[in-house]
Amino acid sequence: MVANINYTPKWMSEADYLASELERDTKHEYIDGYIYAMSGVSKNHQRITANIDRVFGNYFKNKSCESFASEVKIKVGSKFFYPDVMLVCQDNDQDYYTETPVIIVEVLSKSTRKIDETIKKIAYQSIPTLEEYVLVEQDFVDVEVCRRRESWASSHYFLGDSVAFESVGLTISVEDMYARVDNEDVHAFFAQTEISTLNRELF
Repeated sequence: MVANINYTPKWMSEADYLASELERDTKHEYIDGYIYAMSGVSKNHQRITANIDRVFGNYFKNKSCESFASEVKIKVGSKFFYPDVMLVCQDNDQDYYTETPVIIVEVLSKSTRKIDETIKKIAYQSIPTLEEYVLVEQDFVDVEVCRRRESWASSHYFLGDSVAFESVGLTISVEDMYARVDNEDVHAFFAQTEISTLNRELF
């Protein structure tokens, strides 16, 4: 998630950004000295974020890895972002940001697609600890996973598939990621599933 690119035309130091962010009602991301206000999110966006964060949280309960959703920043060089979901297994001592995610998930929208697929993708892949970068569509079903071990090549997953988060030994079905999401792909999938179930019961 990120704002529109209506940035404040005033350079700001990292220290001033971090201090001011604690006092603002609206979250801002920080790119090379300039801040960008975060936009609001749709219900579908929040559903996907919550679904993935919940699975991460349950799986890693009482384990060393920890999931954060939307409210904790990540520092990448001279940039600070708020990923939709990130999994951290070896953290630093900072209260408000991390530099060591293993997995980052961004949920795409029309307003965020460009920066998620360009600026953020390049920045995230420079993080030494990052193993998997995940882009999830909200208006239709498509989960794109870029893995370090595959030289960041894209693999796509759809309803009926499962996504293996190989870096942490966890698998999540695409169906679980899109639970309660309201879009045509989801409706069509569950309608077909219901028809298949009825056919099995009849025959």
